[in-house]
Amino acid sequence: MSDAALMARALKLAGNGIYTTDPNPHVGCVLVRNGEIIAEGWTQRAGCAHAEIDALQKVADARGATAYVTLEPCSHHGRTGPCSDALIAAGVARVVVAMSDPNPLVAGRGLQKMREAGIDVECGVLQAEAEKLNRGFFKRMQQGLPWARSKLAMSLDGRTALASGASQWITSPQSRQDVQVWRAASSAIVTGIDTVLADDPQLNARVDFDLEQPVRVVLDSQLRMPLNAKMLDNDPASVWIVTCCEDAAKQQRLRDLGCQVFEIADQRGRVDLPSAFKLLAELQINSVWVEAGATLNGALLDSGLIDEWLIYMAPCVLGDEGRGLFHLPGIQTMDDKKTLRLLDVRRVGPDIRMTFNQDFK
Repeated sequence: MSDAALMARALKLAGNGIYTTDPNPHVGCVLVRNGEIIAEGWTQRAGCAHAEIDALQKVADARGATAYVTLEPCSHHGRTGPCSDALIAAGVARVVVAMSDPNPLVAGRGLQKMREAGIDVECGVLQAEAEKLNRGFFKRMQQGLPWARSKLAMSLDGRTALASGASQWITSPQSRQDVQVWRAASSAIVTGIDTVLADDPQLNARVDFDLEQPVRVVLDSQLRMPLNAKMLDNDPASVWIVTCCEDAAKQQRLRDLGCQVFEIADQRGRVDLPSAFKLLAELQINSVWVEAGATLNGALLDSGLIDEWLIYMAPCVLGDEGRGLFHLPGIQTMDDKKTLRLLDVRRVGPDIRMTFNQDFK
């Protein structure tokens, strides 16, 4: 098998950890000797064996083998020991890596250490595919921001709700289940306080496979978060409130329930969105899934913080008085319009899911 084919296998193994490895990247490893795969592994959970160690533990003797790894083996001591040291100690003869690690603690040091130990090292095989697999981790390391997606659901005439605010359910059960899987793959689910007050969501991922539940983040300028909100019934420690309200008593009531409260304000007395997303990255959030209303989505569109917009369109019409996708009062002329670039279209049950990013040209 070719290097590319074996790296493709390692990337597939890395995908096994999509729902469990945060805040670590998803990594796969394949050990090959004399043209035969002798062991495979992948990173499963933070603090557990990395992909290289997982694979090495499954074979008695790896001397002379080639290791195919989707990300540069680490060279530092974290919760686990350096994987580059483990590969050297195991007597691996060659290491093929998809890409170097953008983590400043690694950043080429693992590759250098293995080369100095006499291992033949090649880097850059299927790099584009490896980057796509860990976009959140890489963006956090390189830009200090999480990879952000926002989900919206609309009718054929671009409405997200009736004038009364009723919106359940515009889209099909298939689309709603698709959303649960996207939630499960995210480090955090972000919403605005208006959505909490209107819908009282749990904001957890309801799926039938093993996962680490995402953190739930509520942007709540004036601390209107109800103390009996559904999301506080289950694991309130995973509920983070971002506010600009200085009311110490309100903050303490939420902390007493187990929530974390962060105060971040802009000059207008609102939650500062860029600072809030930077805070999430500092707290090791790799990827954000936004489910919010027109006001917050309009502000996020203005901010340029969203990497992908996932819009589910249902085959129904809600009429002229329905609510739109974005609240953007600043748009007065065609020159002010926001332009999105279509990346993907696919059918989900009777609905269509479209993926866009923002065109800044």
